[in-house]
Amino acid sequence: MSLSSTQTKELLSILKSRFEKNMNRHRGVEWSKVQARLETRPEKLWSLNEMEKTGGEPDVIGFDKKSGEYIFYDCSEESPKGRRSFCYDAEALKSRKEHKPKNSAIEMATSMGIEVLSEEQYRELQKLGNFDKKTSSWLKTPADIRKLGGAIFADFRFGHVFVYHNGAESYYAGRAFRGCLNV
Repeated sequence: MSLSSTQTKELLSILKSRFEKNMNRHRGVEWSKVQARLETRPEKLWSLNEMEKTGGEPDVIGFDKKSGEYIFYDCSEESPKGRRSFCYDAEALKSRKEHKPKNSAIEMATSMGIEVLSEEQYRELQKLGNFDKKTSSWLKTPADIRKLGGAIFADFRFGHVFVYHNGAESYYAGRAFRGCLNV
């Protein structure tokens, strides 16, 4: 999947503006190099556009020296509005007998070509600002927890990151998921 040239131009403009406004998130990274890499990877631009369309406000948060990839996280102040009220995964969605949500976090992330943030990545994000002060975000759940029917989520309250558990089939208006994309 790819964007039109107009969509690409618009997205790059948004990403550049956000990049320049939030230099604390990516010290030592040059926008020109990020843009050059993005322009050769239309499928990644498409995923970033999906992150943007759903309210994630993706931004560069690092550079992986081993792979040579730039790392983008959703950096919206609160959990992305276009991804709220989802249960954790397809199994959880299938298990709901009534009042099913529209989708699940894992399936939507997969369809967007991104990964749900892990607990470690979420804590990394919180070092760059205070996110999810009123909302919460599903996190990539360890297999042993998921096997027992649970899933984990996190938020930022009282100056601290809190990680909690819930039944994977639960969903709330104030809970979404944050994604990660390596480019």
